[in-house]
Amino acid sequence: MEFAELIKTPRVDNVVLHRPFYPAVEGTLCLTGHHLILSSRQDNTEELWLLHSNIDAIDKRFVGPLGTIIIKCKDFRIIQLDIPGMEECLNIASSIEALSTLDSITLMYPFFYRPLFEVIEDGWHSFLPEQEFELYSSATSEWRLSYVNKEFGVCPSYPPIVIVPKSIDDEALRKVATFRHGGRFPVLSYYHKKNGMVIMRSGQPLTGTNGRRCKEDEKLINATLRAGKRGYIIDTRSLNVAQQARAKGGGFEQEAHYPQWRRIHKSIERYHILQDSLIKLVEACNDQTHNMDRWLSKLESSNWLTHIKEILTTACLAAQCIDREGASILIHGTEGTDSTLQVTSLAQIILEPRSRTIRGFEALIEREWLQAGHPFQQRCAQSAYCNSKQKWESPVFLLFLDCVWQILRQFPCSFEFNENFLIMLFEHAYASQFGTFLGNNESERCKLKLQQKTMSLWSWVNRPSELSKFTNPLFEANNLVIWPSVAPQSLQLWEGIFLRWNRSSKYLDEAYEEMVNIIEYNKKLQAKVNILRRQLAELETEDGVQESP
Repeated sequence: MEFAELIKTPRVDNVVLHRPFYPAVEGTLCLTGHHLILSSRQDNTEELWLLHSNIDAIDKRFVGPLGTIIIKCKDFRIIQLDIPGMEECLNIASSIEALSTLDSITLMYPFFYRPLFEVIEDGWHSFLPEQEFELYSSATSEWRLSYVNKEFGVCPSYPPIVIVPKSIDDEALRKVATFRHGGRFPVLSYYHKKNGMVIMRSGQPLTGTNGRRCKEDEKLINATLRAGKRGYIIDTRSLNVAQQARAKGGGFEQEAHYPQWRRIHKSIERYHILQDSLIKLVEACNDQTHNMDRWLSKLESSNWLTHIKEILTTACLAAQCIDREGASILIHGTEGTDSTLQVTSLAQIILEPRSRTIRGFEALIEREWLQAGHPFQQRCAQSAYCNSKQKWESPVFLLFLDCVWQILRQFPCSFEFNENFLIMLFEHAYASQFGTFLGNNESERCKLKLQQKTMSLWSWVNRPSELSKFTNPLFEANNLVIWPSVAPQSLQLWEGIFLRWNRSSKYLDEAYEEMVNIIEYNKKLQAKVNILRRQLAELETEDGVQESP
């Protein structure tokens, strides 16, 4: 298919652009295969370059010969274009609708994007499973790399390489895969070096109504326990939902077959419930007319902060089991690709200082989201404005980033990255020139040949010029476990995401700049103090030598 077929009117003059915090701009609107571009002839006026894949929905209005297109973006921005001429307006609108809903992934911008920057690091090879395993292998010899899934035949949503107990062979893993939803047998998510306890994750066991069991599954899970120790299975579904799953062939671990494990049910919502919550929240944030009571009521009825609380509470429970109880845990819901990953990754942020550094957090996303099979292509296909019926969309990853922001806000000196880093990841998950978040799992990315045909997001982010924008000036390495408060009073609306297009951040930006200047000035003073101390010590030493007989 040629993009030209979808572009009925490639260019229109005298279009007026209205967008948040900028004066209206008149210029020429151009449509390309991947971008909507508005270019003004005025000097010093910033051009608009908008990826079609960032467009969630459009509305059309007509007043006489003048047409207006309202563009609602996946990053929650709303842009207005005033277009002279009804026919031009209709043509532009239908072209945008077609270009923003392309079915084929290979027609998306990452396959056409060519970087203008020098590629210092190939991000596709920055966080390989072998490298991650090396971090654990120095502390334990009880685990091994398994290549059982190298052709993606055992589990289509797992990567080719996984970490499993050394005592379990590949043949046993194949049997366990037939007993777990989607073939997602239990694999290592995190090893806690302080006490040797582990987090494992999987899909639900396929026990069904007959109480089916799998001896290999029981052996695999028990292989993670120390002698005389118990473990915890954290099921991210309510007991009622887990019991209903049995009728459909799913289920949960029976106490009789897993006597050393205690099962805990923590209900975390998923799918359309989360999507509806996001739609209500963004709608409330965009409505400038309501009074305080109505705003608070709409915020509460969206349930967004309730979902944040549920996820953080479960992550804290998982971290407590590991660090305070000295017990290993297995986490799963139904598929093990959504709420499971929210909990495993947040537990690591609480427990593991490395996950709070920039590269450590990138490795966490690579390991616990991309390689672990979170279906980004499905979940991020639509955002808060789309009118079409939802299929698989759900803001699972955005909720995770929001939870990280809540912890970052409570521990502002313990994270090497800042809020802008989290916002950037949200934006690229929904629309990007990079191939990192394309596809639903490693198998799909392999078939699409993303490593050969697209650029990795990490190749761009990890350049020194970009890293400086995402580095937290308050960061001081903290090697302790951090325990966030999940009390309702401690959780706040993430204004940097949900209100950034509704109110100017000018004064916040100025305050942030001033803070950075103060920190830099403080560092210079500290350096001067250190020099003066050294000089004083040298003088005292010289005096001591001269005074001695």
